[in-house]
Amino acid sequence: MEQALAPELAPPTFAAFALAEPLLQAIQKLGFTQPTAVQLAAIPRALTRRDLLVSAETGSGKTVAFLLPTLHHLLANPSDEYGTRTLVLVPTRELAKQIYEQCQKLIEFTPLHVGLITGGADFRVQQTMLRKNAQIVIATPGRVLELMVEKTPDFSRLEVLILDEADRMLEMGFSQELQTIAEACNKHRQTLLFSATLNHDGILTMADRVLRDPEMVGLNTLQDQHDNIEQQVILADNAEHKQRLLTWLLLNETFNKALVFTNSRAKADQLGGVLQGKGVRCGVLHGDMDQKERNRIMALFRQGTITTLLGTDLAARGLDITGVELVVNVDVPRTGIHYIHRIGRTGRNDTKGLTIALVQDSEWNLMVGIERFLKQRINRRTIKGLEGTYTGPKKLKASGKAAGSKKKKLAKKAAAKKGTNGTKGKKR
Repeated sequence: MEQALAPELAPPTFAAFALAEPLLQAIQKLGFTQPTAVQLAAIPRALTRRDLLVSAETGSGKTVAFLLPTLHHLLANPSDEYGTRTLVLVPTRELAKQIYEQCQKLIEFTPLHVGLITGGADFRVQQTMLRKNAQIVIATPGRVLELMVEKTPDFSRLEVLILDEADRMLEMGFSQELQTIAEACNKHRQTLLFSATLNHDGILTMADRVLRDPEMVGLNTLQDQHDNIEQQVILADNAEHKQRLLTWLLLNETFNKALVFTNSRAKADQLGGVLQGKGVRCGVLHGDMDQKERNRIMALFRQGTITTLLGTDLAARGLDITGVELVVNVDVPRTGIHYIHRIGRTGRNDTKGLTIALVQDSEWNLMVGIERFLKQRINRRTIKGLEGTYTGPKKLKASGKAAGSKKKKLAKKAAAKKGTNGTKGKKR
C-alpha cells in the first residue's frame, strides 16, 4: 500500500491528466477549469487501475473524480462483449439521478451509453435497458438485487465497481446487499470506494472485503481523524522479547480496558496462558470458541473482572466495546485497513487512547507500508530495562523499507524452491 501524494504535487489542469479527447471536450463545454483537491488526488491514481479507498465529502467534486478515469478506461479499451462494464452504486434515487445526468454530459462526445436503475421506475424498462447492454449503470443496491433475482444484469465482465457515499449506504442497512452484489462481479475488476469518513467500522470492514491492495486517498490524514489516539511503535528482537514487552505494558500502563491483537488464534491462546501466569487479568476470544464461552468472556470484560482481551481481527470485528484505552498489536496487522480497524477500538467518544505496535525485523516492511498508507510516521518508543538489540534495518530504500542484498534474495528463492521439491524441504 503506497502513500498518496499530496494534492499540490498533482497536475494543475484537467489537460495534464492525458484524458481521452472527447472527455476533455466535454469538460471544456461544462466550463470546468481547475480540478478540485479530491480530483487532483484521485484521478491520476484511478487511471493506474489501482483500487482506491477515498475519503471525500459531498460537494468536493468526487463524482467527476471517479467518472473521468472510468470513462477514459472504457474509451481506451473498447469492447464488443456483452455485459455491464461499469457499475456505480449509490444510497438514494436522487443521488443516482444526479450522477446519471453528470455522466450523460461527460459522455456527450463519445459512443458510450449510461443507464439508470432505481426503485420506483418501471422494472421491465430497466430489464430492457440492461439487455441492450448499457456500458455504464448508475444504481441503488435494492433495485439491483431485485434484477439479479431475475438474472438480468450480467456483471461477470464488470471492469469497474464504484461505491459512492458508502458510509451512507451502510447506515441505511445495505451492508449485505453491497457484499452480495460485489461477489457477483468480476473478481479482476477495479473497485473505487468513496466515503465521507474512513473512521467508521463498517467502511473498513467493507473495504477489506471488496478492495484489493488499495491506495488510500484522503484530503485529511488518518492522524487528523484519530488525533485523540497516541500511536507508538516499539522494536523487538523476537517473539520472546515481544512477550516480555507485552507483559510489562499490561502491568505498568494505566488503563481500564485493553485489547491485544494477534494474527493467529494459536498465538492468542499461548499469550493468554503466559499473561495469566504473570498476574494479568485477561481472557481470550477467537473463532474456535463456542458462543456460550464467547459470551462469558465478553461479560467478564465488560464487567471489569478481566481488563485485557486477546484476540484476532476476525474475533474482534463488530464488537461494541466501550472504555478501551489501550490497544497493543503483538503482531503487525497485514494491511493498513486492518491497522485502522484495530486502533479505532480506542479513543472513541472524545476519550484519549494509546496504541502500541510491537515490531520485529521480519515485520519492518509491513509497518512501513502501513505508515505510508496512513501518510504519517508513528512515534518510536523504548522501555527502560527492556531495550532490544534490533534498531531497524542497516540499509533503507527511499520508501523506508529494508534494502535486502541480492545474495539474501537469491538464497531465499533457492530455499523456497528446495522446499517445494519434496524430500529436501522441511516438513510443516
